[in-house]
Amino acid sequence: MKRSLAAASLGLALVLSFAVPAGAQTPAAGQTPAQAQPSVAMVFEAAAYVTCREAHAMPVDGRRQLAIFLAEHSARYHGVIIPDDERGGQLALLIRGGCTLAPDAHLFAVVDKAIVAEMSKLPKRQ
Repeated sequence: MKRSLAAASLGLALVLSFAVPAGAQTPAAGQTPAQAQPSVAMVFEAAAYVTCREAHAMPVDGRRQLAIFLAEHSARYHGVIIPDDERGGQLALLIRGGCTLAPDAHLFAVVDKAIVAEMSKLPKRQ
């Protein structure tokens, strides 16, 4: 069971590594941006249900990409930006602590709660 979860998580990480920069992707020939959107939504739906335990079983780079993808999604929703300074590091520590306390929680829920908790300290999106 552990191997299948790790393999599934690794596959998710590989899918995310190619699908994360949605703004950078161009639609396939003959495809409108609206038609290209469902694949990104499906990737988010898969990413949203990864638990902290499953994320922990992933390789470090894949886990980091997944957390950044989820954090950027949540930050856009809340109208803030995740900075690459001490405040971003504080978010990472909150997420790490949340996953340590509740390993069966969905990683997206932990990421979102950390962003909400630190929202007053984060720069607002323009």
